[in-house]
Amino acid sequence: MTRPSSWTARLPLLFSAMLVAFASAFASAQDTAREFRWAGDAEGGGPFVEASPADPDILVGFDVEIAELIARGLGRTPRFVLVTFTSIDQSITRGDADIGLSGIEDTPARRAVLATTIPYYEFREVLSVRDADRSRFRSLADLAGRRVATLGGTIAYEILLGAEREHGLTAVSYDDDVHPYTDLMLGRVDAVLLDNVLAERRRLTVSGFTIEPESVAIGHYVGVLSASNAPLRDGVNEILRGAMRDGTLERILRKWGVWNTDQPLLHARLLAGEPIAPSVGIDTTDALAKGSRWKAARQYLPSLVRAAAVTLVLSCLSMGLAVVLGVLIASGRVYGNRAVRQALIGYVELMRGTPILLQLFVLYYGIATAVRLPAFAAAFLGLALNYAAYESEIYRGALEAVPRGQLEAARTLGLSERQVLTLIRGPQAFRLALAPMTNDFVALLKDSSLVSVLTVMELTKQTQIFATNLGSWVIPGALCAALYLAMSLPLSALARRLEQRWKRPTL
Repeated sequence: MTRPSSWTARLPLLFSAMLVAFASAFASAQDTAREFRWAGDAEGGGPFVEASPADPDILVGFDVEIAELIARGLGRTPRFVLVTFTSIDQSITRGDADIGLSGIEDTPARRAVLATTIPYYEFREVLSVRDADRSRFRSLADLAGRRVATLGGTIAYEILLGAEREHGLTAVSYDDDVHPYTDLMLGRVDAVLLDNVLAERRRLTVSGFTIEPESVAIGHYVGVLSASNAPLRDGVNEILRGAMRDGTLERILRKWGVWNTDQPLLHARLLAGEPIAPSVGIDTTDALAKGSRWKAARQYLPSLVRAAAVTLVLSCLSMGLAVVLGVLIASGRVYGNRAVRQALIGYVELMRGTPILLQLFVLYYGIATAVRLPAFAAAFLGLALNYAAYESEIYRGALEAVPRGQLEAARTLGLSERQVLTLIRGPQAFRLALAPMTNDFVALLKDSSLVSVLTVMELTKQTQIFATNLGSWVIPGALCAALYLAMSLPLSALARRLEQRWKRPTL
């Protein structure tokens, strides 16, 4: 009798393992199908979405409870998906979540590219001013020549862009709703335009400002789903209408202190079947409806070009100072005494060992009580001080790479140390440092995108706002990349030309 091979004997085990794997995959797919994934940004904070003070692992907020309400109505289990607020639309389009809920505004651009739910909350865009200015600044027209803060990528920002042209004010974009109000109290801006929910929330923690009673505009919060998910959107709408009828939505909003007299009127209009128009900042609906995003892009192109100019000027100024400081630091480390060398090493390690974003925050916000640097000045200094550390290492390495024999020969000829540095060592070190120095400048050009946290409207931030309002990153991203290349390629070409010109002849 022939003994079965070991492979044949393992067949039943392999078959059993495959069955278990298939069963597990099927169960996992079933669990995923039963989930209701909703995207939001917990960084936005309450009363929308925030970590519970009692347990940071638990999310609370009225958008959290609305998501749970919808999930129950669908017979699913809610699962939160963390997405940056400005990327929620794109995340929903690519299928990362079923719905986006995080104080998302109803706009024509969103309706053109996404399936939006019926509004579940009506808000008012309101002006906040310092108490001393409440009788002076009652409207946007009163703020001619003044700086007005808001969140980028919002209806309020679009309104301020229009007011720049109409009234001559300056719109200042922020990445969060905390610093506009702190900068208002510090005098960096003269007013803040945001919705009443955010303004009332911030008044609980920041004192000294007044919310003007007149509304600048009316808007609504909605949920957003992908355009292909319209059937689910229709089901969500029915759940929201049911919550309006039985008072569930009112109880949620009252619990979070955002219920007001505007909400019953909104609910009555929705239950009566009355259509609710979206809020308009810069309306790109016609262009989007015709399938031409390029037409919509024309409205933003001048802003992108201005932001590119800010990026270029900021990068050139910062790199200029970084080069000067880098040369001084490198010279101090090569020629200085022990104490000087240790102090400069400490500076270099501090700058290289901490995030540049942290350094920018410290310069702009951290020392604001002592020194109130303008946003551009803080950005300029932050980039320059950070890159000076990296430049100094390049220059130090280049100085030490010059052959020692040449230095000794120069000294033998009677040249002083200053003459050795300026006539022998410096020129050769510069040639060695040119390539990495050019690379650093291109890197600085891109790192300048970080200064948007200080309200400097550079190219990447303006592109992000453009993409959010347009509902797509394709055209904004292409334009942004083209502008960056237009700035960096000539520099690279110039550096290569200089390298060829100064290249040491080979024997």
